Amino acid sequence: MSKTSHSNTLIGWREWVSLPDLGVDWIKAKIDTGARTSSLHAFDIHEFERDGVSWVRFRVKPWQESQEDAVDVESPVHDRRAVRSSSGHAQERFVIEMLIRLHDREVLAEVTLSNRDEMGFRMLIGREALRQGYVVDPARSFVGGRAPREARRRNRGKDPVTGTPQERS
Repeated sequence: MSKTSHSNTLIGWREWVSLPDLGVDWIKAKIDTGARTSSLHAFDIHEFERDGVSWVRFRVKPWQESQEDAVDVESPVHDRRAVRSSSGHAQERFVIEMLIRLHDREVLAEVTLSNRDEMGFRMLIGREALRQGYVVDPARSFVGGRAPREARRRNRGKDPVTGTPQERS
């Protein structure tokens, strides 16, 4: 993990990332220097207690246009924060810590859990994660490389092998 390294790795305004702690190999993320904390699309969010510690159980859908490959996750609650959306609405969200693999480097980031169904990206990478050694070129995309064709097709709601549209569930 490269928490203190400030190598100034160049990235674009959108990148494919992986979330090793969650078992998510590919998820398309928007790089958002206007957001302090990173945010992940999560649903079926339920808080519970384990050994006197607050935990959260939730599901993650890594693909934009598909319900396939949803991942069940349990994680300790790192914090709770009031977060103001771009539309101005404040909402209290759970915050967890997780590794994000971005452009061949892993960084530990605080990530809020929210329903991003109506948003263009399942994940936002905010300033706190980017401060760990990234420089954003807003004119570029996918500087860290593209996900394999099968992952890109799944993200667009297509069969990963044939590329034909799949039914949305």
